[in-house]
Amino acid sequence: MNSEHKMPSIWKILVLLLTMSFLMVASVSAQDVAVGQATATVQTPLTVTAIAALAFGTIFQGVPVSVAETDASAGIFTMTGQAGSGISLFLQLPEYMSTASGDDRMIISFSTTDCAIDTTANADPTTFGSGWTAQNPFNLPSGVIIGTASTQTSLFLGGQVLPSVDQTAGAYSADIILTVAYNGT
Repeated sequence: MNSEHKMPSIWKILVLLLTMSFLMVASVSAQDVAVGQATATVQTPLTVTAIAALAFGTIFQGVPVSVAETDASAGIFTMTGQAGSGISLFLQLPEYMSTASGDDRMIISFSTTDCAIDTTANADPTTFGSGWTAQNPFNLPSGVIIGTASTQTSLFLGGQVLPSVDQTAGAYSADIILTVAYNGT
């Protein structure tokens, strides 16, 4: 008698399991999948070029010489990249110029108005286009962009050399380093 009682219970369990499996199949078929994407566009790389040295020319012992940022002898850097993009600029300026052998050095100085930044693709400091003039090369402006009408911006740098009265004759030089980076604006 026990075996007869168990049989209907097994059928009940089987029917219950079959019903549950149909429900699970029904719920699985009610799902859907979508695929989204992540995208990005890398801007044109920046290129910085030193076009012309800050050239003081031939000087005499004890006679200071200045070059304005709008003078033909001004140092010239050009920056090319994505037009209209914001950039940050930083100049590393020397305190001295040295002879090639390093046996003598001469003071070079920069005033708070010795820099200009032109955003019109102009690379001639004597015909300034548009941007910032009379800027402090130790604290360059924060709103600089790669020119909107072109892909170039130029930086013009002036300065002053102060030779001593017994300055050693010969050629002097120093490195001026301009670091430029996109700032995301």
